[in-house]
Amino acid sequence: MFIPETYGLAVALCLITMLCWGSWANTQKLASRSWPFPLFYWDYSLGIILLTLLFGFTLGSSGEAGRGFVEDLMQGDISSFASAFFGGIVFNIANLMIVAAIDIAGMAVAFPIGIGIALGLGVIVNYIATPVGDPMLLFAGVGMVAIAIILDAFAYQKLSTEQKSTPVKGILLSVVGGVLMGFFYRFVAAAVSTDFTTPEIGLFTPYSAVFVFSIGIFMSNFLWNSFFMYRPFKGNAVTYRDYFLDGDLKLHLIGLLGGIIWCVGMSFSMIASEKAGFAISYGLGQGATLVAAVWGVFIWKEFKNAPRGTNLLIGLMFLFFFFGLALIILSRLT
Repeated sequence: MFIPETYGLAVALCLITMLCWGSWANTQKLASRSWPFPLFYWDYSLGIILLTLLFGFTLGSSGEAGRGFVEDLMQGDISSFASAFFGGIVFNIANLMIVAAIDIAGMAVAFPIGIGIALGLGVIVNYIATPVGDPMLLFAGVGMVAIAIILDAFAYQKLSTEQKSTPVKGILLSVVGGVLMGFFYRFVAAAVSTDFTTPEIGLFTPYSAVFVFSIGIFMSNFLWNSFFMYRPFKGNAVTYRDYFLDGDLKLHLIGLLGGIIWCVGMSFSMIASEKAGFAISYGLGQGATLVAAVWGVFIWKEFKNAPRGTNLLIGLMFLFFFFGLALIILSRLT
């Protein structure tokens, strides 16, 4: 199977993860005008499964190192299956909660709370489990990225011309979603052998673990996403009938593309973890918030008519972001 041979290549894969995790939401933005998010999310979850199968039967089955995809799945023990599957369940509810929080309270509230908690907690949890890298540099870098996320939130807040109170429900969803998002990666990582060339018996290679994770996402959709369909926190309820009758081929393909983009990031993050460590892989990937900001600033022109002072916040945001990324990368080199 394909295994990165150097730390530099692992970092490159982590940066692709960041780009993918920060870009998949553009597909939801394209579909949102005529396709409610819970319906889009079914295609998104199917796209994740399709990508894991594609990678499993190509990258995960080529070469002589490691174990082939099918062989690896067959030898996994129950605890590995359960851990990766449960990671999918946890990720799914966390993702849906953060999206609902954005819908209720706005990006300026949901992102710094939800993703900020997920970033800090996720790096701490994964570093405790597998302490790879200099902790001072790693956590200093994470702190700078967290500051960048907060500056991003202030920039979005300036776009609002009206002073509105923040719904308590939106804050609570952001907190709970962020905590859950901080743990999902550890469950998947716990099912992965830290040696990919000669993987431990009973544990998975990244390709198999992410596939089982994707099944956890899809299966839990029947619980979590059904709830959001019929009992939405905001907007009108939708049904399974709406999914089959109202969506055209273009909308379904956009949803599949969104899942594929996100899962390329998840797969590369896991593939990079042997050389980079789980904490660094996760920490770099969660810089995705700032990638999303780049889309907002330069592509969607969300700050075109922003008030004075917004450009300074955006500039500081990117400054802290890049310095934070540099420290996270350097933490493995010391």
